Order: sequence, then structure tokens, then C-alpha cells
Amino acid sequence: MSIIFLILSVLSFAAAIAIKVMFVPASQGIDIAGAHIFFTIKMPVQDLPITESQVNSWLIIFGILFLCLFLTSGLKTRDISVRQLVAEWIVETVTNLVKTNMGEFFEGFAPFVAAILGLSAFSSLSSLLGLFPPTSDINIVGGWALLVFILITYYKMKAGPLIYLRSFGQPVPLLAPLNIISEFATPVSMAFRHYGNVLSGSIISVLVAVGLSELSKMLFRFLPGVLADFPYLRIGIPAVLSVYFDLFSGCLQAFIFAMLTMSYVSGGFPAEEYAARKKKREQRKAAREAVLASNRHKGS
Repeated sequence: MSIIFLILSVLSFAAAIAIKVMFVPASQGIDIAGAHIFFTIKMPVQDLPITESQVNSWLIIFGILFLCLFLTSGLKTRDISVRQLVAEWIVETVTNLVKTNMGEFFEGFAPFVAAILGLSAFSSLSSLLGLFPPTSDINIVGGWALLVFILITYYKMKAGPLIYLRSFGQPVPLLAPLNIISEFATPVSMAFRHYGNVLSGSIISVLVAVGLSELSKMLFRFLPGVLADFPYLRIGIPAVLSVYFDLFSGCLQAFIFAMLTMSYVSGGFPAEEYAARKKKREQRKAAREAVLASNRHKGS
């Protein structure tokens, strides 16, 4: 089964490449037109376009799913395989990262943070396969930021809605309008930061590659025939840029998005108020149980 899961993971990425080759028209020269729209579904309020970024995103999700099944299938306590060591290292690393940045209370956030890291990194690295990276589509990254914003609001309200609303007036009530704007600016800044960095890297890589081609033609135009049109300067230099923009920057933005998620969720959680509220609930519960026990004792 482990081999089957690995094959299915590879086929998920291969399917994305095949769809691009078969259905996305080839570009001529510099093409920065966004994700290709395959078809549009008619909806009552607004039509729903099915784009290249959506298809690639789902295929990457399936690829990560099968890769996780491959790493975690056939777990043993003895004679541990290399893939099990890799799976255990990932779990331990992400768990320690969450504990360090969020505390023991948020230890259950480790799978969610691991999912953010994996999906964001694989989405950005898909450009190495010639695919349209989903992270360069504001709609995809905006959806992630909206989900994180819901989690932030949920944990801010853990101590009660009144304490959450009261927090907008801190440190002084006059700052309430600015605090409200700052609250809704959080998902916007997270989305645009991630999307902007990935998209700008792709644009810069394309512009540099085209510029090197034109410069190569100017410098070697004295050569005869086809030799004058060959882009000599594009050999090696774009690959060096790809190491930064695709590998380093893509993984870095995934790490930053995960760190911001942990920071905003844990930073907005009112730990003291939540502990006090939990203590009051336990005291009320103990008092009710004591009253019920006393009534049962009197009845007997």
C-alpha cells in the first residue's frame, strides 16, 4: 500500500502538468495574465470560474494527502524505516514549533500548522514543474487568511463576547476605531504579503529571463544564422534566481504565514480571563454538585 500511495502522490502532480499541457494555451513572449480559466459555472448571484489555480490547488492537496499516507503507512515500534523516521521528525518538529510559539494550551494546533506549511510550500514550489502556483492567486491565499481570521476571532472570544468587545477600547476608548480597522486588516495583510511575494518573484524571473534573451541577441548578433539567436545568457543565470524565488522564498513565505497564524491566534487569546472564567465555572459546578449531594443525603 505504501508504494501505491507514493505512486498516487506522484500522479497527482503529473495530472496537474498534463492538464496544463492539454488545456492551457502556450504563451508567446512575456505572459503575466494570471490563472487560466477552464470554464465557468452559472450561479444565481455571481458566476463561478474554475481556474488553473483552483485545479492545481486541489491536485496539490491530493498529492500531499497521498504523501502523508505513504509516510505513515505500516508504522512499527522496531526496525523503523526511513520514511517513518521522516514522518516522526515532521511531527516532532511542528509540535515543538507550536509549543514554543503558542504554549501548551495550543498543542492541538500542530496538525493545522503542518497543513499550512505543507500546502503553502508545495503550492509555491509547483512553479518548478512549470505549473501556475496557487499562492500567486489572491483568491487562494485570501481564503486561507479568512480561515485564520475566523480562528483568531474564535479564540479571542474564548473568555466571552463582552471581554472581546471590551478589548477594542484598550488602552483607551478613543482608539476603538483604529483597533476595529486593525482587526479587519489582519487577514488582508496576511493574504497580500504571501500573494505579493510569490507573484513578484514569478514576474521578476520572467522579466530577467526575457531580458537576458534580448541581451544575448545583441551581444552575439555577429554570429552566423541560428547561433546568433541562441540565448546564451539564459544558461544558468535564471536557474540561480529560481533557487531564491522558487525554493527559498516559497518556503520562507510558508514559514512566515504559519508563524503569523500562531502569533495572531495565541496573542489574541485572553489567557488570564479564560482561566478566571473556567475557574468560576468549576466553582459553580462544584457548588451545584454539593447541593445535589446534600439533597440526596437529606432524602435518604
